[in-house]
Amino acid sequence: MAMLAGVSPILLSLVLLLCRVVPSGQEPALVQLRLAGPRGPAGEGRLEVLYQGRWGTICDDGFDFHAATVACRQLGYAAAVTWTHSATYGQGEGPIWLDNVRCGGSEGSLAQCIHNGWGTSDCHHGEDAGVVCSEQRLPGAPPLATTSGHLGEVPGLSLEEVRLKPILARTKLSMPVMEGAVEVKHNGRWRQVCDAGWTRNNSRVVCGMLGFPREKHVNTSFYRKLWNMKLKDPNSSLKTLSQKNSFWVHRVRCQGTEPHLARCPTQVAPPATHQHACPRGMHAIVSCLPGSAFQKGTGKGRSKTSPGKVSPSTVLPVRLRAGTHAGEGRVEVLRHGQWGTVCDKQWDLAAASVVCRQLGYGTAKQALAGAQMGQGLGPIHMSEVRCTGHERSLGECRFQDAERSGCRHESDAAVRCHMPHMDFQSQVRLAGGRSPEEGVVEVLVPVQGRLQWGAVCGAQWGLNEAMVVCRQLGLGFASHALQETWYWAGSPDAARVVMSGVRCAGTELALQQCQRHGPVHCPSGGGRFSAGVTCTAHAPDLVMNAQLVQETAYLEDRPLGLLYCAHEERCLSRSADDMHWPYGHRRLLRFSSQIHNLGRADFRPRMGRHAWTWHQCHRHFHSIEVFTHYDLLTLNGSKVAEGHKASFCLEDTNCPEGLQRRFACANFGEQGVSVGCWDTYRHDIDCQWIDITDVPPGSYTFQVVVNPKHEVAESDFSNNVMRCQCKYDGQRVWMHGCHTSDAYGADVVSDLERRERLANNLV
Repeated sequence: MAMLAGVSPILLSLVLLLCRVVPSGQEPALVQLRLAGPRGPAGEGRLEVLYQGRWGTICDDGFDFHAATVACRQLGYAAAVTWTHSATYGQGEGPIWLDNVRCGGSEGSLAQCIHNGWGTSDCHHGEDAGVVCSEQRLPGAPPLATTSGHLGEVPGLSLEEVRLKPILARTKLSMPVMEGAVEVKHNGRWRQVCDAGWTRNNSRVVCGMLGFPREKHVNTSFYRKLWNMKLKDPNSSLKTLSQKNSFWVHRVRCQGTEPHLARCPTQVAPPATHQHACPRGMHAIVSCLPGSAFQKGTGKGRSKTSPGKVSPSTVLPVRLRAGTHAGEGRVEVLRHGQWGTVCDKQWDLAAASVVCRQLGYGTAKQALAGAQMGQGLGPIHMSEVRCTGHERSLGECRFQDAERSGCRHESDAAVRCHMPHMDFQSQVRLAGGRSPEEGVVEVLVPVQGRLQWGAVCGAQWGLNEAMVVCRQLGLGFASHALQETWYWAGSPDAARVVMSGVRCAGTELALQQCQRHGPVHCPSGGGRFSAGVTCTAHAPDLVMNAQLVQETAYLEDRPLGLLYCAHEERCLSRSADDMHWPYGHRRLLRFSSQIHNLGRADFRPRMGRHAWTWHQCHRHFHSIEVFTHYDLLTLNGSKVAEGHKASFCLEDTNCPEGLQRRFACANFGEQGVSVGCWDTYRHDIDCQWIDITDVPPGSYTFQVVVNPKHEVAESDFSNNVMRCQCKYDGQRVWMHGCHTSDAYGADVVSDLERRERLANNLV
């Protein structure tokens, strides 16, 4: 201390600070890292560090790409793709070991970077940092499992894949394969699993990984006879192979709730050195039950698997929204008669797997937090969901009402489920496009007893059909459906039209499941009139705020002198043409509409600005011919009054906190609705009404259809219709029971489509 007597207090503080932030020589040069949380592909998750025997997290303060690079390389990956903040992969537990981590990028360990010191932090777990690492591994790094679920935390075990090897002739012809011998890929080699000690819980986990909700009992006595026959067959190599321990995985012990076999206690080799891995045993046999969407004779992609014998009060219907592929999306639950979302607090693979199994899929590959599949609209029904993994419905799990938890839609939970391998992708292809995401649609179908590639007739081809093709190819959503493909040359071996009159609901898993003509009938022929598609990974999803319509509806008797512009744009009933302008008035049912974009891409007009139409009367541009239909229907569905709204101004009227408004109509600006934002049409602007001047008093259905002509592709058209019950006594109007049509599935949309086809003389 005598040496520091002449040092100023400021300099002394600086020296002490430097001593604190620079790693000491006694600090370990290497610390153990892991990725945790509801992550997906290997190399992605919340960053956790082991110090003094306890796992803890790293604060995102000061964390940057250089720190992510060091972390990824320490984890065995070649590079970092990005880093995440604000507990993107869920909040961790325990201490926050590191804060203000600053790396140069060349360090061999995070411990070698500058930081505040171990355990010195002013952060909370809402600031936990995460990383996304490249797929490429460093030379010499140990192999990782390719299926998600904390696989790196299973010491000494790397189960990369699981499959069923069909044994019986009938199972070899089945697609998907549902029964056979269990094989696991361990350290790059396939092994069979010994049936000694094999349980039904083990089978449940295997089936879940393969995309099946449940396992079923299998009679192994016949398989034992086949096994013994092969052992005695001199031409079979089974006897020699089965004597080698490298042929076997010795024992697996699952509880049945694990999302992946690698989470089960496993012995690859027997405990004793010279012990045989499977004495007097054979391979384990598993038989799985598929969800209804994957059973023979089922053509729809939406599973309706029964949740089994559970109390009706605990069976909460669930659905997935805005997912790019089948079996993934934002989790929504039907509770108290209304669809709502699930908060991501405590959201994990166990809860996500209950959702997946309830929908008829397997276990969850990923439990996604932070509204990674878009934000929902309406109530948040559940928070802090805790499942054991044996529940048949999400309603059986313990949870809290989200109202108490303070959750918001930026914390909406989502899932990616294991799906059965159906080989649908090999039955369709795109040809002639500028990229793999576009081209002429070519399908593989039986023609005169043999499989043949051919084109699809472009007549009546629409977005629903294109959606199915893009999903079948694993390319996401359709952005365009083309009935003419002038600029794309199809394959020479697929010039013949082999499919026509295709009509899809949009939920099918393959185009071959859609309705179509028996004998092909395509008067326009193929060639340039063949069907084509353009696919995109993400799409918008417009949903009307039904509650706002109900709250703002009222009547106005508006003088004709104020309706010239509206009349020019055909926003009044036809009887207005016969009135003595400007004398008289029209009775208008007015209301406000708020249209939210709940998808994962911006909603943009199909036409560019160069093609927009200038309307002199209102002095604005129309970017879409008709953006919404407003209709008043009798209770049996007959239309008594109508209105329409041209999309003269699509803009971000408002956005949630943290999102920037990007579209505005002022000064000939770009039009659109950003992801998460909404466009509001106030009740007091022109054409925001239905003209009910000629409508007698009575009870009606008020209906709004957004994007009615499907001019712009969306991820989900089933929620584009909103309906209210409407009572009109001649002087006043009451609007109640407003809801979007997806609360009742696609029935309303199908009914609309059926009426539209009849009106156009289409059978």
